Amino acid sequence: MRVLIVEDEPMLAQRLERFCRELLGDRLESVRLAAQFSEASARLSESPIDVLFLDLNLHGRDGMELLKSSVAGSFHTIIVSANTDQALRAFEYGVIDFVPKPFSKERVAQALAHVTERTCRTAGATKYLAIRKSGKVDLIEIDRVLYVEGAGAYAELVLDDGKRALHDKTLESLHALLPPVFERIHKSFVVRWSAVKTLHVHEGSQYEAELRSGVRLPVGRTRYKELREKYG
Repeated sequence: MRVLIVEDEPMLAQRLERFCRELLGDRLESVRLAAQFSEASARLSESPIDVLFLDLNLHGRDGMELLKSSVAGSFHTIIVSANTDQALRAFEYGVIDFVPKPFSKERVAQALAHVTERTCRTAGATKYLAIRKSGKVDLIEIDRVLYVEGAGAYAELVLDDGKRALHDKTLESLHALLPPVFERIHKSFVVRWSAVKTLHVHEGSQYEAELRSGVRLPVGRTRYKELREKYG
């Protein structure tokens, strides 16, 4: 795992680094530190990461602006901040956890578990997905997303008006942020379950989900059986 810690208090940054090394052990590929967002941006340009620990108050810089930029990335973002009044808004923007200061090793372990445990889903507080478009970050309301299609290292959001938007996160990473109203129906598709009209079975053990819009999406064999049992 590749970790970047963006924290302007040296003692806290070093503490976070130590906890990451102790908790991740051999799973930790690299951990780097940055004291301000411009430095963090440079480090992100140098090499990809898997997890960003981000303080919301960096030398007076607007934490929410930093947050919108970070959650649009391919990595997961964990906020570490004393500004607990910003926690709900941070989750709405799509962070995977919010660790309040002062923090313990156990609390950091819990946050890292949200990244490493694929079965973990957020509590459904995410309201927006941030995407990079034309050199800026746009926020798309979760309520507008009908389904998400995996596109290699990216994921493509399909909206209620038929428009598509490319997200820098993989389908796997994005699924961890989506609320429980979304179901993984196939290795390449996650769909808003309320948008599904019916399931179809074809010869040769081929399965499809028909959406209310008329669009048909493939359904994996094991997922079909699980969905039939879950929803009858």
